[in-house]
Amino acid sequence: MRLLVLSSPNSWYLEDLRRAAGGRHEVCCAAFDQISVSMDATGAPRVTSGRHNLSDFDAVLVRTMPPGSLEQVVFRMDALGQLERSGVVVLNPPRGIEAAVDKYLATAKLQAAGLRTPRTMVCQSVDEAMEGFRRLGGDVVVKPLFGSEGRGIARVEDEAIALRVFKTLEQLDAVIYLQEFLPHQGFDIRLLVIGDRVLAMRRLNSNDWRTNVSLGATTEPIEPDNTLVDLARSAAAAVVAPFSGVDILPDRGGQLYVLEVNAVPGWKALARTLQADVAAMVLDYVQGLLLAKLPVDIQPDDY
Repeated sequence: MRLLVLSSPNSWYLEDLRRAAGGRHEVCCAAFDQISVSMDATGAPRVTSGRHNLSDFDAVLVRTMPPGSLEQVVFRMDALGQLERSGVVVLNPPRGIEAAVDKYLATAKLQAAGLRTPRTMVCQSVDEAMEGFRRLGGDVVVKPLFGSEGRGIARVEDEAIALRVFKTLEQLDAVIYLQEFLPHQGFDIRLLVIGDRVLAMRRLNSNDWRTNVSLGATTEPIEPDNTLVDLARSAAAAVVAPFSGVDILPDRGGQLYVLEVNAVPGWKALARTLQADVAAMVLDYVQGLLLAKLPVDIQPDDY
């Protein structure tokens, strides 16, 4: 199998995939922000990044989402969409990445799928945000519409501070995304969905209400029960991200809330916590997707 990873050349995940691939697979790297597309009058579009023609690979794994203008982000997703339509396996599918990276759209899809999420208010003006602040109980989590790993997230419990925060966001032409703060048990659960397989760990942080490992949380392995597995699979399916990280928060009453679906999930902490070769699982999953598309006269050993 020839796999192209859209990532930084210094990415730990790229090296982990290469380690797991050994001599079985070829793993190359290309930059998302160097993607270009050539189109002539009759031929199929040619999607490239640097020296790599992406159509020459069996699969493309999206391992980063670099910041960019709206035009750049839309173009990158459109280019991946063209590549997918040409027969290259793209993981995650572009429409899944688009949905997961947009917290508003992801929340809407999770709710449409019947999954429990925190009460949410999304608006563009200070007045509406203040109304939402009060309606959500005067204790909210303010999140950037785009972002991950806890960056840019703040808990706001004071009305005067809320007013200042919302005014700043309005001046920045930002969409204001609020969710009710859910009192919880001091931990959340990260589930990694790799097709039908679901891995899980508990994340705890005694010094911060946020449980991101990047912000100092500790982890411990858990064996997910059927309820957690079903929730994770349903959340991944709702945003069309078959390889995803799903964050679930049990509140103090034991109710389970889906907080987020990450379509560019990391697995460094999970692999360490579970003592599992997650990179090998990812490669096996991608290879399985390829084999499912092959004619019967092509054998798995060919890959």
